[in-house]
Amino acid sequence: MLALDDRTPVPLWRADSAAHVATCGFSTRRGGVSAGPYHSLNLGMSTLDDPSCVRENRRRLLDALGLDAARLATAGQVHGARIAEVGGAGHSPGCDALLTSTPGLALAVTAADCAPIVVMAPGWVAAAHAGWRGTVEGLPAAVVRAVRERAGHDAGALAALIGPCIRGCCYEVGPEVARRFPAAAVSLVRSKHRLDLSTAIRIQLMDAGVAATALFDSSACTACTPDWYYSHRRDAGVTGRHWGVVARRGDASSAPPS
Repeated sequence: MLALDDRTPVPLWRADSAAHVATCGFSTRRGGVSAGPYHSLNLGMSTLDDPSCVRENRRRLLDALGLDAARLATAGQVHGARIAEVGGAGHSPGCDALLTSTPGLALAVTAADCAPIVVMAPGWVAAAHAGWRGTVEGLPAAVVRAVRERAGHDAGALAALIGPCIRGCCYEVGPEVARRFPAAAVSLVRSKHRLDLSTAIRIQLMDAGVAATALFDSSACTACTPDWYYSHRRDAGVTGRHWGVVARRGDASSAPPS
């Protein structure tokens, strides 16, 4: 369901959405025009990259998904659990997830170690940014509940995807953080705690009603692969940003590229 398409000018993780009503994808760091520590597909306006490069990178990614850059909604992202329901393009401050029923409206969340998440059901789509704080506050589960409440479908109609993020192989945390997560998401390596953020997110998504057969994970670690991904932790904060993007299908502007 979720595979890395690296044969195109803008490599990205694509979902086989033939059975779904959404177009979605997760970016890598390849295929853009940025330079230096932001090389090459930096999508984050919060960085010190040239804004014109970021705008071009965003256009390229959305073009690769067959989406319109003029119909883009973004989230302010404060490492919390607030979800904003949106009906048109624009920026929503103070939230870490976006939800819409508007066809062709691209929802984008930014990440560079935190997990970008997409949740889909007939008629509704959502995109969320979940780091350890947002996960502890229950954002992944809250997004699933919000989609289910509005879509009015049973759990079998849901699908969820987790994009590239930092994994248990690299994510060292203090004991005060580790103790806030399920034991299945934490390991001890040379007396240091490692958090597998994606495992913690998967547990929440399934507890909220996503079937294991409808939950797809890129399994890519941002910290392990510097030639493919940005990592805030690995690069000491001087790095680019990825996107997780989803748009509900329903009109020509939301159709996938041919």
